[in-house]
Amino acid sequence: MLNKQRHIYTKEQVRSYEGEAAKQCGIDLFTLMQRAGESVYKQWQSFNAKLTLIIAGNGNNAGDAYIAARLIKDSGAEVKVCAIDPAKTLSGDAAKAKQLWLDNGGIVNEFTKSDLDCCDCVIDGLLGTGLNSPVREKYCEIITAINQSEKPVLSIDVPSGIDANTGEVLGAAIQATKTLTFIAIKQGLSTGTGKQHAGELILDELAIEDTFSQLASPCAHLINIDSFNRLGSRALNSHKGNHGKLLCVGGNQGTAGAIRLSSEAALRAGAGMVKVYTHQSSIMPISIGRPELMVMSENLEQALEWATCVVLGPGLGQDEWAKKTFCTVMHYCQEHNMPLVLDADALNLLAENASAYTLAQCVLTPHSGEAARLISKNTSEIESNRFDSVRLCAKRYNATCILKGAGSLIDNGKSTWVCENGNAALAVGGSGDVLTGIIGALLAQGLSIDEAARYGVTLHARAGEVAAEEQGQRGMLPSDLFQIVRSLIN
Repeated sequence: MLNKQRHIYTKEQVRSYEGEAAKQCGIDLFTLMQRAGESVYKQWQSFNAKLTLIIAGNGNNAGDAYIAARLIKDSGAEVKVCAIDPAKTLSGDAAKAKQLWLDNGGIVNEFTKSDLDCCDCVIDGLLGTGLNSPVREKYCEIITAINQSEKPVLSIDVPSGIDANTGEVLGAAIQATKTLTFIAIKQGLSTGTGKQHAGELILDELAIEDTFSQLASPCAHLINIDSFNRLGSRALNSHKGNHGKLLCVGGNQGTAGAIRLSSEAALRAGAGMVKVYTHQSSIMPISIGRPELMVMSENLEQALEWATCVVLGPGLGQDEWAKKTFCTVMHYCQEHNMPLVLDADALNLLAENASAYTLAQCVLTPHSGEAARLISKNTSEIESNRFDSVRLCAKRYNATCILKGAGSLIDNGKSTWVCENGNAALAVGGSGDVLTGIIGALLAQGLSIDEAARYGVTLHARAGEVAAEEQGQRGMLPSDLFQIVRSLIN
């Protein structure tokens, strides 16, 4: 289904190949730095600032900053440059850029709080992609002051303090309004904390993208709603059986809402028939208001024989009923190679029985807490390196794993995709149950495991954006997504 996707690279790849790419394009690295500085200047124009404060470090980011400072000064706007160490002699192209600033009448000052108070915006050229250890105290003080000022910030290449590979905050990190990154998108800026700190992420490939892409192989791929071809039209003489039979299993006593959300989402996403196997006490809450759902609490094996794919976990619980139901479904799907989506308590039960099952067609949908249990880590370890975590989970369970969150990751053990769509409106109980139902519906309609995972995540995330655009992020109900998903999938 994918028709286009953008690529993501590690910081080491960018460093290793940018020089050779520039050389093959007939330019040197200082010309590349000049292009970067010009790009910063162009992005700065959108801030409409009368007085701009530029914070420069000691690396190539500082070189980009000095070039931008000169261009801002030449435009007639007021700009002040503060350096972490004004007297320090820089090296290489950064030194050349600084000297051009000085030759143009520029001054390099020590940072003071009053400079920050007086400015309209900040350009962050403090720390770049070379950072791989905790930020030193002097840098932390400046970063904290900038964040507390709440002034708009344009970060150069990466928000200072963010690990460009993992997105982890190394002690303290700039909260950018915009981040202008160069050559290629660094993987740490696409997900989790790194995505949060980057703000609006803008890529300038500095006109060497074709050559660079021939030299470096991407480590992951960015996808959004426009990356996919739409599902084909249905045949005029098709019937409900042509569009899949999805069995949704869950909804223990007192938790009927979760499996109701999954099963109704599956109907709205196009599944031909949806049957729910649930706890006897949950039959009425699930059935009320949605007669299209077939709801039952007995004959689980017959329901499995009827189904073409299964969703297991929403509202399942972890009591004896849940464990017995889990084992029955897992054994059946393993023996019959049945496509299966696991969520919520099914993931927790899987973590307790990791060696008991080998599933060839399975999608796991953990948030960071569930992922931590699946691979025996803690939540902070998961979030500190989401790329490594999702890959480890996919490989350990021989499954396609979706690590939910800002910049949800989809990994099949060989390739990784990052969803660009989505926002905080989806951070509400029940949202994941809707996602699980959407993926189950796509499997029922014949999509492969990877296709259903990628497209399902993106549909769900884009629906959250549409809901927020219409009525704001706060107060969205997961069921608000149903009609939006239906519209998007059509």
